[in-house]
Amino acid sequence: MAPEDSRARARTRTRTDAGTTVRAIGLFTAVLLTAGLIAACSDSGGDGDAAPKPVPVPSSPRTSASRSADATPRADALPALPSALTGQRLHWGRCEGTASTPAPGSDWRCATLKVPLDYTRPTGRTIGLALIRATSRGAGEERIGSLLFNFGGPGGSGVDLLPAFAPQYAKLRARYDLVSFDPRGVGASRGVRCRSDKAVQAAESIDVTPDTAAEESAYFKDATAFGQGCEKQAGELLSHVSTIEAARDMDLMRQVLGDDKLHYMGVSYGTELGGVYAHLFPGKVGRLTLDAVVDPTVGTVGHSENQARGFQRALDDYFTSRGSDPKAGSRKIAALLKRLDAKPLHTASGRELNESLATTGILVTLYRKTSWPALTRGLRAADRGDGTALLALADSYNDRDTKGHYGTTTHAQRAISCLDDKERPTAARAKSLLAKFRAISPVFGEAMAWDTAGWCHDWPVAGLWDHPEVSAPGAAPVLVVGNTGDPATPYEGARKMADELGKGVGVELTWKGEGHGAYGSGSACVDSTVNAYLLEGRIPRDGRVCS
Repeated sequence: MAPEDSRARARTRTRTDAGTTVRAIGLFTAVLLTAGLIAACSDSGGDGDAAPKPVPVPSSPRTSASRSADATPRADALPALPSALTGQRLHWGRCEGTASTPAPGSDWRCATLKVPLDYTRPTGRTIGLALIRATSRGAGEERIGSLLFNFGGPGGSGVDLLPAFAPQYAKLRARYDLVSFDPRGVGASRGVRCRSDKAVQAAESIDVTPDTAAEESAYFKDATAFGQGCEKQAGELLSHVSTIEAARDMDLMRQVLGDDKLHYMGVSYGTELGGVYAHLFPGKVGRLTLDAVVDPTVGTVGHSENQARGFQRALDDYFTSRGSDPKAGSRKIAALLKRLDAKPLHTASGRELNESLATTGILVTLYRKTSWPALTRGLRAADRGDGTALLALADSYNDRDTKGHYGTTTHAQRAISCLDDKERPTAARAKSLLAKFRAISPVFGEAMAWDTAGWCHDWPVAGLWDHPEVSAPGAAPVLVVGNTGDPATPYEGARKMADELGKGVGVELTWKGEGHGAYGSGSACVDSTVNAYLLEGRIPRDGRVCS
């Protein structure tokens, strides 16, 4: 699975993202985390960098999908797109703000791209995708083209996030137009909303580690209701929000923007999207950077296992940094969660901090080392019987504002990931995983094991693949960046992605750091290597390590 994204209220995929996440607690999947998220909740300051830190039973799903769920057809396997789409002119105008996000300023222009709802019927119904762009401001430097961004999730809004993160891409803007978009089903691109704010808050009381038959029934009943809400709201679109279609949308973007090759930076889930693009369109790969890499060789259970290991590893590093024994520290947190499972804590808002919300509040602090002090404060307060701090962290991750309104990033994440993934573990399978997952992570393992079955339980649309196909023979070199301390997309996924892309295509760069993602996180070595690749086409040695 891939944790999800909900935008972080720091501006902001708020959320949090990302491929990768604590889905529904949920969203244990790939997620993207904004730097301001924790700073806003913890008063801990920050490192000044706003880099995205890619912060979801036993019944077979009813299927309304009409296409094969077995293959990722190459570009030439589908009908050609009509000139009305490939030759469309984008009308760039002033970007409007939303209730949660202010207009980004005069540097930015927005437009709508028409894409086929169904690529097997390219002359049929179209939908609109929201795009945002800041044109190159290089003085005397030759413009390369457009640099397209996806910040993760799935479900993160590129239209919201790119302006927030643009300062760290200033050097890249010297030779590129910076462009991002809301993928189909996300944000301004007809974003999927599956339940009301009231229903979202009510679902937070669901026990994500059910101990009784009644709790188990409630857990899966809620999962069914979520899928039904998505189906009712999204209709036919729910069958057409896949990563494969998003990759095809990116190639149409490339054509309409006037670029011969696609230049791209994908973070967290965005690395999966970039890998799928390379597989579909190897001849159109320009300079692709994949940072905070999702392992493309695993499905739902494998991804959850990876994340359980990654978040526990980050928690161990947190305790070690404090001179504490990681095993003893994890046992103490696990005991706290068990107490909250039986009796939630009161908070200053009048709401309660239960096991699910506390797990989310703890997990979100592990996306960046600079947020570890917030974890310390939250745990100390909880020991005193006050759940306010951990609840605030959970709310930031769950995209809840002070008025009780929730963003829809997690809704889109679930819709996209459940359409992508064929694997539908049953309740019995989840139970069989409990011992293994608890051994991997005494803090996060149990919730993540149950999430394998709950995330896409009784989903109304069949999944498409066992795992994404990213092999790209003949493509130009793709830069794959892994961080050894990444909790949401563990480091091992970077090597897997580089190997799957193929010999001579995947080029791995390693950073020995902490947190979700590497570029813009404080390593001059990483930043200069990525910049040299994107700006000058300089390809580093495969296996290079930045300490």
